[in-house]
Amino acid sequence: MSISSRMSTCLSTLGAGRLPALAASAGLLVAGLAGPAVAAPSAGAAPTAAAATATTVNLATNPGFEIPASSLADWGSVPGWRCSGGPAEAALTTAAPHSGTSALAVTPAGDESTGECVQTVSVQPGTTYTASAWVRGKFVFLGATGGTDRPTAPAWTESTNGGWQKLTTRFTAAAGATTVKLSVHGWYQQGPFAVDDVRVDGPAPAPATAAPSVPTSDKVVFFTVDDGWQTTPEAEQVIAANKLPITAFPLPMAAANNPDYFRRVTAAPGSSIQDHSVSHTDLTTLSPAEQQVEICDARDSLTRLFGTAPTVFRPPYFAWNADTLQAAANCGMRTVLTADADFSWGASNIWHEGTLSPGDVVLMHWTDTLADDLRRALAAAEVAGLKPAGLASYLR
Repeated sequence: MSISSRMSTCLSTLGAGRLPALAASAGLLVAGLAGPAVAAPSAGAAPTAAAATATTVNLATNPGFEIPASSLADWGSVPGWRCSGGPAEAALTTAAPHSGTSALAVTPAGDESTGECVQTVSVQPGTTYTASAWVRGKFVFLGATGGTDRPTAPAWTESTNGGWQKLTTRFTAAAGATTVKLSVHGWYQQGPFAVDDVRVDGPAPAPATAAPSVPTSDKVVFFTVDDGWQTTPEAEQVIAANKLPITAFPLPMAAANNPDYFRRVTAAPGSSIQDHSVSHTDLTTLSPAEQQVEICDARDSLTRLFGTAPTVFRPPYFAWNADTLQAAANCGMRTVLTADADFSWGASNIWHEGTLSPGDVVLMHWTDTLADDLRRALAAAEVAGLKPAGLASYLR
């Protein structure tokens, strides 16, 4: 049976409402089934001048599926990726990868599943990118959606005949877009497939800015609270009573344990929830690729929980290096923030001369002492003639 007949038969058996989101992209190729298995480049806008001179890098997270999941990651997750069927469908395999020691193996669990796996890739508006992946199986697709300047047909293949085949497509980020969704998936009732060596080639973004404070002459101070394992009603009451703008840096698993609490304590205007990594590891002990997984996966988890993507990264233990700044930028972070005062666990440490100063960032933690820590920080700010303010609005 021809590819056109096979696809038509497959589509006709689905019925309305059974196509997942990516079937809309697949619909683009139904009109051009006589085309090649590798999609032609999209006719997007030319790269910006800055993009044309920047170093081209691979922006995909965990592109070779070589990084194991952290013990604090979503159970069964594939680092850097979110698969629609979870661990029941998608897992790492060491069986005949295209390169390295492992690849992604996906077995759609039922007739209504395509085994879609996606990741969020940070992009620069108006910039053209080349996406590619090596795949194995029948009817495997690679595409980018949600942030491109026009619909782009995915690259796809009818069959790789048991071996590996490279799919390639291009897309241009729309004006104002900061992310796109990169996806790989199979097709209904077409069996398992594998993916390896994914690339999203484009200009490297400028490294994030490292800062312990915010440059401002406004008489403001910024309260930041890390981790999230101990959430007390007393701290919530202090925050609500004083209408404090809090910048929370929870770990994703801690936030997922009590998301409503974090919504309430960040309800005051100026509050936000920002990125603190997945596993609270000293990032300077990790490779650049591992650092990117820690930051990007935390970003994605917090975005799913709270609806807004973080743009500020707080490195665990304040440990960072040049790789951290680049990995943070690759994940859409503009600032890698430490602090210049610590009021955690009963402390009142200011790491410069005198009292708190305009623009100071105060570190605290979600612990059983936080209510008292907040009161003490408020008192120190009042002595210095400062008021707590929202951090994110000052870092735009």
